[in-house]
Amino acid sequence: MSVSKIPLKHAVVALTAAFVLASCAVAPVAESPLVITIVGTNDVHGQILPRQGGGGLVTLSGYVEALRATQDAVLLIDAGDMWQGTLESNLNEGAAVVEAYNAMGYVAAAIGNHEFDFGPAGELSIPQGPDDDARGALKARATEAQFPLLSVNLLDAETGQLVDWENVAASVIVETDGIDVGIIGATTERALQTTIAANVRGLEMAPLAASIEREARALREAGAELVIVTAHAGSRCREFNDPEDLSSCELQGEIMRAAEALPAGLVDHIIAGHVHDGIAHVVNGISITSSYSLTYAFSRVDFVLDRDSGEVIDRVVHPPQPVCPAFDTANGDCVWVASDDLQTRAATYEGRPLSPDPEVLAVAARAEQAARNLKAEPLDARLDIPLTLKGNPESLLGNLMTDAMLASFDADIAVHNVSGGIRATLAAGEITFGAIYEVFPFDNRVVIIELSGRELRQVIANQLPRGRRRAGFSGMRVDVSCEQDVLEIDIRLDDGRPVGEEDRVRIVANDFLALGGDAILTPVMPEGGFAFDNSLPLVRDSLVAWLRGRGDLEGESFSSGDRPKWTVPAEIPAGCALPGI
Repeated sequence: MSVSKIPLKHAVVALTAAFVLASCAVAPVAESPLVITIVGTNDVHGQILPRQGGGGLVTLSGYVEALRATQDAVLLIDAGDMWQGTLESNLNEGAAVVEAYNAMGYVAAAIGNHEFDFGPAGELSIPQGPDDDARGALKARATEAQFPLLSVNLLDAETGQLVDWENVAASVIVETDGIDVGIIGATTERALQTTIAANVRGLEMAPLAASIEREARALREAGAELVIVTAHAGSRCREFNDPEDLSSCELQGEIMRAAEALPAGLVDHIIAGHVHDGIAHVVNGISITSSYSLTYAFSRVDFVLDRDSGEVIDRVVHPPQPVCPAFDTANGDCVWVASDDLQTRAATYEGRPLSPDPEVLAVAARAEQAARNLKAEPLDARLDIPLTLKGNPESLLGNLMTDAMLASFDADIAVHNVSGGIRATLAAGEITFGAIYEVFPFDNRVVIIELSGRELRQVIANQLPRGRRRAGFSGMRVDVSCEQDVLEIDIRLDDGRPVGEEDRVRIVANDFLALGGDAILTPVMPEGGFAFDNSLPLVRDSLVAWLRGRGDLEGESFSSGDRPKWTVPAEIPAGCALPGI
């Protein structure tokens, strides 16, 4: 391993000398310990501006500046999925987010699965010819970043070695106040199944824990006194009163299992992400933090080190720190976007008023201006109630999406990955293009495929263990039962016709699913994915076209009501299977 070493910009704060007067003589006091504050972000997803549920990079920059003004040293690190998700970011394929990160002084960022979403640089979302670089947009952002993009387990399938891209590495050593801090990046082992397959062909994911262990040993040998992992892999915890209390944590989550597998004392801290939840706990002696998503919060751990030896002598794990621009004076609630009808007080942090970085404000202003008109475009459609993902896989919002896709194309069934494939809720009132963009920011294209009834049953059988994360669909109803270890799947189209084993069924989906995304169609997918017509429109544009001019919409009309699409027993015996499978 070749370890690069860079000095830390922004981290060093001048210290005043302290003296004690005793017996008419001035004697120096022993040098105080060094506190290195690790600030972590994850799953920002292009959230540059404040919005309900997150303060945006603008507000976050104010919290970071407050920390830098009051702490010895601050390392700002991201755990991946930086730029896919908002119109302000997506219009320039994440360039605005990288510009803001540069201004904020990030020292490293992990590569997340959605870093691959934009595909080739420019208009294409997936490669169309041999000269199109499927990772072109990601590589362009890497060259613009003033910090390295890291992944220790992202391999070139042909060579079996780490990918060889400019400013992309497995790890980096950052020097701050005389302490060498090693930072390792890592990516979920499921990364290639959770982005567009065409953009990650020729890549492989190595095992998470083994890759981290190997790199951490190399960093220690190179002199790293503190080793941090920034991993786009996660889990979740519900309570944050005691970092040592793991009773509210999902210990089978990917990052928890990786931490447990590491030798004691090798890694000091992990910044996690990917699952959009919170962690502020200690597992196997390693502090692990995760701060939800969309700049709702940031994570913070303070390491206290002996300045001479570099030994860690204490550690403070903070709960997720909300990125609030202001607070409601009546109840103390966070106000994500201040409005005239609320009495608010501006937030402070570490006793200092928030002062967003001027460069980040300028980046945000340019991005907002570029997106403003398109984002505000009304669709002449209005909702009487908010549509959320409550009740997945048959939520009101998921049903609207699949109903709209089915009505827009000549197909029998519409299938969508409603858990993960829908990224925001729809508020009551006028629906705008920007609102639909936030619901579905991906440039996935409509795909129509044909399956036999038997193949469709295989797809459904594969979805059964996934519970609330099952695929959403329109156009059919499924009734599942198990008789003497034989799985019975009755499928009927909305007009009541049963789907027989040899019947052919036309399905409208998207290219993400057709190429293996979320493993929904993989039980019946041909090698390399389903062939599809690239002339069909984007899913988002189809949804916009269906909504345009619809006037007043009743949200409850998208409820499955007393006719559920999925009828599945609470438990299915482990040995229950389709005949002949």
